Amino acid sequence: MPPLRSVRLLDQMRERLRYLHYSLRTEECYLYWCRLFIRFHGRRHPAELGAAEVEVFLTDLAVRRQVAASTHSQALSALLFLYTRVLGMDLPWLQQIGHPRKPARLPVVLTPGEVAGILGELEGEHRVLAQLLYGTGLRITEALQLRVKDLDFGHGALIVRSGKGGKDRVVMLPQSLLPGLRTQLAAARQLWLADVEAERAGVELPHALERKYPRAGQSWAWFWVFPQDHHSTDPRSGVIRRHHRYDQTFQRAFKRAVAAAGIHKPATPHTLRHSFATHLLQSGYDIRTVQELLGHADVATTMIYTHVLKLGGGAVRSPLDALRRHSAPRSDSG
Repeated sequence: MPPLRSVRLLDQMRERLRYLHYSLRTEECYLYWCRLFIRFHGRRHPAELGAAEVEVFLTDLAVRRQVAASTHSQALSALLFLYTRVLGMDLPWLQQIGHPRKPARLPVVLTPGEVAGILGELEGEHRVLAQLLYGTGLRITEALQLRVKDLDFGHGALIVRSGKGGKDRVVMLPQSLLPGLRTQLAAARQLWLADVEAERAGVELPHALERKYPRAGQSWAWFWVFPQDHHSTDPRSGVIRRHHRYDQTFQRAFKRAVAAAGIHKPATPHTLRHSFATHLLQSGYDIRTVQELLGHADVATTMIYTHVLKLGGGAVRSPLDALRRHSAPRSDSG
C-alpha cells in the first residue's frame, strides 16, 4: 500500500479506507467508533493504548450502553482496522478478542397475499423498486445502485455489480416487471438528457474508473436506474452531481404501505428479500440455487429459510388439532 500522506490520525484512516475501496457508509462508521474510542480514553493516542484499554471500551459498550452484538462487532472491526491497517501494529491480543455471537433470529417473512397487499399500496417508482426487491431478492442498496447497463432485457437477466463481499452475480429479470422497468428507464433518461444539456458532471463511477474513463460517467449506460430528482454534493469529491435514490426515502414509503395494507408484522424492505428466498424454496427450488441468487458466501446463511418453512402449513400437526377426531359427541339431553 502507498505511504500515508496525512498527518492527523483520523485523516490517515479515511485515506486508507478509500484506497481499499470501502463504502462511504463503512468509512463513516469506522471513523465514528475510532473517534469514540479516542475520546473514551481522554484523547490519548491509540498507539499508547493496549489490550486493557480496548477491552474496557468494548466492555463499556456491552454492559453500560448495552449495544447489540452486531454493533459491538462493528466497533471491534473498526479498531482492528485502525491498529493493523493504519498504525501498522501487529497486536496478537487484538486478534484474540472474540466477536460476540449474534443470537439466531428467524427472519420476518410475508405471505404472497401480504406482498401483493403492500405492492397495491405503493405507486410509481416505489412500486417498481418494491417489485424488483421481491422479484429478484436484491438488497436495497444493490437495487438503488443499479446502472442502465446492468439490465439485460435480451437475456432476461440482471447483473449485480460489487454486491456484498465485492462479488458480482446474475439474477433473473421477472417478465412481469419489464413494463414497469421500461417506464422507470424512460423517466431516468429524461433526467440524464437534462444533465447532458446542462453539461452537468456525470454520475459517480466506482473506484478508479473515473480516472481511467473520464467521460464514462456522463454516458447513458452508466446512469442510475433510480436517480434522484435533484443534484447533491458528492461527500468525497465535493463535485455536484446526481446521486441515486436514498434508501431512507423508500423505507418511509414502504412503512406507510405496510400500515395501509393492514399488516402488523415488523416488515421492512429487507423483508421482501426474505420472502423471495422463502417462496422460492416453497416452490421446490433447491437451496444451492437460492444461495447463488441471494449472493450468500456460505449455504449455512441460506439455511435459515428452511427453518421458516417448518412453520405454518408445512409444519408438524399440533396434537390439539387431532383432538377433534377423538372427541365424543356432546349430548343435548342435559
